[in-house]
Amino acid sequence: MTSLIKPRERTAIINSLKAGVVPRVGLQHIQVGRKGEIEAVLSDLVNVENGGAAIRFIIGKFGSGKSFFLNLSRTLALEKHFVVTQADITLNHRMQSSGGHARALYSELMHNMSTRAKDDEGGALPALIEQWVADVAFETRKKKENLYEAIYDKLKPFQNLVSGYDFATVIYKYVKGFEEEKETLMSAALRWLQAQYTTKTEARQELGVRSIIDDSNYYDYLKLMAAFSRMAGYKGLLVNIDEMGVISQNLNSELARKANYEMILRILNDCLQGSVSGLGFFFAGTDTFMDDNKRGLASYKALASRLAGNSFAVGGLKDYSTPVIRLPNLTQEEMYVLLRNIRHVYASGDPDKYIIPDEALRLYMQYCAKRLGNDYFQTPRDSVKGFVGFLAVLEQNKEADWRKLLDDNKLEHTADPANNGADPQSSEKLDELAKFQL
Repeated sequence: MTSLIKPRERTAIINSLKAGVVPRVGLQHIQVGRKGEIEAVLSDLVNVENGGAAIRFIIGKFGSGKSFFLNLSRTLALEKHFVVTQADITLNHRMQSSGGHARALYSELMHNMSTRAKDDEGGALPALIEQWVADVAFETRKKKENLYEAIYDKLKPFQNLVSGYDFATVIYKYVKGFEEEKETLMSAALRWLQAQYTTKTEARQELGVRSIIDDSNYYDYLKLMAAFSRMAGYKGLLVNIDEMGVISQNLNSELARKANYEMILRILNDCLQGSVSGLGFFFAGTDTFMDDNKRGLASYKALASRLAGNSFAVGGLKDYSTPVIRLPNLTQEEMYVLLRNIRHVYASGDPDKYIIPDEALRLYMQYCAKRLGNDYFQTPRDSVKGFVGFLAVLEQNKEADWRKLLDDNKLEHTADPANNGADPQSSEKLDELAKFQL
């Protein structure tokens, strides 16, 4: 570790870890372990690039690094020239709904779209279309062809796909607005593509199309967006969805959970059977989301059978050909490397600026073990968050003794937000009430 770390990356990593969230940039500076899992992700990306599909369920305990691994997958995909989009499941952003919640999830995914050229804040959808238009315009100038005719010919294959006619029409309208500098038309097209229209009448008046993206068809439009991404020169579209545990833990209606699981089953079947092309899905959730026989995926028999592990993968043996990746606990050695990497980032990559010696790393691990038990390295979120705070105090108080600081401080567990303080028994009672009939 000799190269200096960019100030922007250092700030993003430290601020994110201090808040207990995953940094969006600079993940390579702190990544440890997960070699087999990363190789599986790279294999999935190759499959999508070759016109196939991929689906993974990233499963682990709260604080085990699921979100980190999802963001790492995002970084790998961007480097491989993919379009990547991501969102978190909430009670208002779901896989299936009849009240606009699934449409809201799709809208969030479109808002968070990223490419390698635009990977900071998302919002890459307009740039994606405009880059494609620029490429087509370059071709037409060389061949002395009409741009609009060329755009129409490029979009014509979409008309044969489910929901493809209106999708192609709206892309064409965006191009027309872009070329003729009609901001209103561009804005209307972008609103439609981001599922922000709520009535077909408004969409027909402003864009001349008869449909909108809603709860019932948003998955079809994800497939269309994947096809468009490939046509625009990218390898495919990767969809990352985090906090899947909200469905099992916070969605108290059994019927609503079942509807969400049916949508997951539809996506799983399409990806496994080769019914989609150039599209990958990575879902991240807790082990409860996967294994709970009453509320999790295990409660839905069709999913449980498809996601069952390989019975021969025992005794430390791995099988990454199944859709489920269970993140193994970090070892104590990997935890030590992680703390060392964070210290290195804090020093901007300069060993001469290390705030604490190697001895402090070992004593900090002992300190965490006393206060958190084995969770300090198995689910390292609290340990990492505390360590960044430890370094921050030492950086700003040069006279402070790091040994005394460890003796005087108290590190505590962070509660799993998916549980939201709810009693599982009370949730079961809500299910019973939902099914009660007179």
